[in-house]
Amino acid sequence: MQQIDYKLYIEVNPEIRFGKPVIKGTRITVYDVLQWLASGMSHEEIISDFPQISEKQILACLSYAANKERVIKVA
Repeated sequence: MQQIDYKLYIEVNPEIRFGKPVIKGTRITVYDVLQWLASGMSHEEIISDFPQISEKQILACLSYAANKERVIKVA
């Protein structure tokens, strides 16, 4: 399975949510989605509660977080 290219779905705009990464076309942050998943919500529950986002956008949030973790440098 190929990893989702998060750049197609995630944007950072200083005018939206103080420049936090958000799902394009929404004000839903990557952090919001990660918190919902961490609290035990399924992809289906998230989409049911927020029908403006899709499965691919949820996977893009996970891909974004994975990439960020990969590039963090330890001093």
